[in-house]
Amino acid sequence: MADLVETAIAAGNFNTLIKAVKAVDLIESLKSPGSLTLFAPTDEAFANLPEGTLDSLLQDIPKLKKIVAYHVASGDVRSDDLAQINEAETLEGSILAIESVNGKIQVNGANVIKTDILTDNGVIHIIDAVLMPAMVAGK
Repeated sequence: MADLVETAIAAGNFNTLIKAVKAVDLIESLKSPGSLTLFAPTDEAFANLPEGTLDSLLQDIPKLKKIVAYHVASGDVRSDDLAQINEAETLEGSILAIESVNGKIQVNGANVIKTDILTDNGVIHIIDAVLMPAMVAGK
C-alpha cells in the first residue's frame, strides 16, 4: 500500500491539495508512519472557492498551513467511526463537526463523497468543499 501522499497523487483529482501540502511543507508529516485521517477536497472543491482565494492563500503560507492542517485528524477514523462521532480534533488544533444523517456524512457542512480510501499510514475521505478553520474564515 502507498502512504497518504502517494495515494492522493495517484488518484489524480487532488492536484491542488498536493500543491498546497507541498507549499506549506507538510509532505513529510503526511508520509510519516502512524495513523492519520485526511479529509481531502477535490480539485473541483478548490475551484469552487471565490476567485483569487487560492492564489492569495499560496501567498500567505501561515494561513494556508492552518487550512491544510485543518483537513487532517489524528488516528485512523473510518466511515463506521464517523457515523458514531460528532467531532474530530485536527492537526491545526480546532475541532471539525461531524454529522451523519441517513447514511450521509458531512464534515463542517462539506459532503463526504467517498470514504475509507485506505493507505499505509491512515485513511482518506474525499470531500466536496475546502474546510476553513473559524480563526481563518473570520479574518
